[in-house]
This record gives sequence, C-alpha cells and structure tokens, in this order.
Amino acid sequence: MAVGHEKKVSGIYEKNRSGGYEQNISEGYEKNVLKPKNVWEEFFADKRSGGHRSSAEEFLAMEAREKLFHLDGGKTILDFGCGAGELLVYYAPEYEKTIGVDFSPSMLEEAGKRIRERNCENTTLILADDKTLWDRLNSPLDRITAAGVFQYLTYQEIDDFIFNASTYLNKDGKIVLFDMLDPRLYPLWKIGLFSQDNSCKKIISKAICGVRNTISSSLKRRPRDILGYSHYPGKIKKIANKNGFEMICVQSMYYEYKYHAIIFRS
Repeated sequence: MAVGHEKKVSGIYEKNRSGGYEQNISEGYEKNVLKPKNVWEEFFADKRSGGHRSSAEEFLAMEAREKLFHLDGGKTILDFGCGAGELLVYYAPEYEKTIGVDFSPSMLEEAGKRIRERNCENTTLILADDKTLWDRLNSPLDRITAAGVFQYLTYQEIDDFIFNASTYLNKDGKIVLFDMLDPRLYPLWKIGLFSQDNSCKKIISKAICGVRNTISSSLKRRPRDILGYSHYPGKIKKIANKNGFEMICVQSMYYEYKYHAIIFRS
C-alpha cells in the first residue's frame, strides 16, 4: 500500500477524535472522492449499514460462509464496497491480510468499529471508489471481491474495474462479484412472484406500481430503481473474456434474484 493513502483502523479513529475523518483528508482528495459525483454516492453518503437482507449476526455469518466457500482460499483479499464491514469481519480470520474499500466515510466508520470489536488486526480500510482505488495499491492480491456493489456500476465501469483488477491479481487469483442483480429474475421478485403469500391481485398491483414508479423516476431524471442496474450474466462473461478471464455463474443462496460471477484465469 502506498504510504499516506492506506488508513489503518486505529488511524481512522485517531482522526475522528481529532476533529472528524473527512476534515483530515487532503483538499484535493476530498474533491475527487468525498464530493458526491452521482446519485449513488449521494445516496450512500451517510449510510451506516450494508443493506443485507437481515442485520442479525446469525444471518451475516451464514452469508459469509457461503461467500467464503466461493472465494475458495487465498492469503490476501480486497473487499471492494465493504460498507459497514458486515462480511469483512468474517473474511479476516480466514486470510493473512484483508483490505476493505468504500467511498463512504460513514460506512468506513462503522466498519472500523466492527473491526476493533473483533480484533481484526490484519485488516486495513481505504477510502476510495472504483476509479481512485488502484493508485493506492502496490502489491498483488489473491482475491478481489465485492458483494451487492456492481449493481451500481454500468457495464463500461465493470469492464474498467476488471481490467484494473487484473493488474493487481496474482497468477492464480480470482475476482468474485457476489450478488449481481439478475435482470431475468429481479423483475419477478419485485412484483412478489417468489413470495409464498402473494395473491394474483397483489402481484398485478405491484407490477402497475412498479411501472408508475419507473416512469416517475425517468421524468425526474433519477435512477429507475434504487437497487441500481441489473446485469445479464452473459454480458459479464463477455467482459471477463475480453480481459483474459473465464467466468462461471452460480445462483446466490440467500438472494433468489441475484447471482455470483466467479472470474478466473484459465
């Protein structure tokens, strides 16, 4: 990690005590990273939880076990969009070095609290986004992962991320993109088709409301869906192939409308 850019957990709290995390970051960096550049950064600016289906530790532990199974080893891992560190603290005991990255200071503050509570001394937090992250890395990694994050990136931004990640990935490393919104299943989930107690009337009503909300958001030039963009697995695979990788797609265990993209070199 480049000196001056890597923020250890203890460093975060020292800065908080001395007048606020944001105020202690250089003016140029504040302009580039902290100032909301799009609606998603604005949306997450003051959020303090990662938006998992449940915030119960029992559920988070189960979700982490599923993801660790697909991560399948390695010694070093970077969790992009780590949020409040809900999964990061479960990754830390399984790796020699863990790095959590997020563009939201409030999220990193919560992640720091979790990391201190769990005594994850092998964990580093970095304040950065998908574009500024790469200048803050100086050593290769075994795993680069993200959970429920890439739905806020376009196909081009995903392409750029995978290209940049490839230069910081060890020979046998993997990029694992968890919980990607599946455009074939997500619309069905939204109208309640997977719910056990929804009637046809409720499903039709939700579908109509969804259309109205989409039109309203488009007229206001806001995102059509607050959960972001859905991405076809086939298109993600083409992006992976373009960057010299293979990809397999597996269904998410705990989110029936999401899938995991496991990207690796053949």
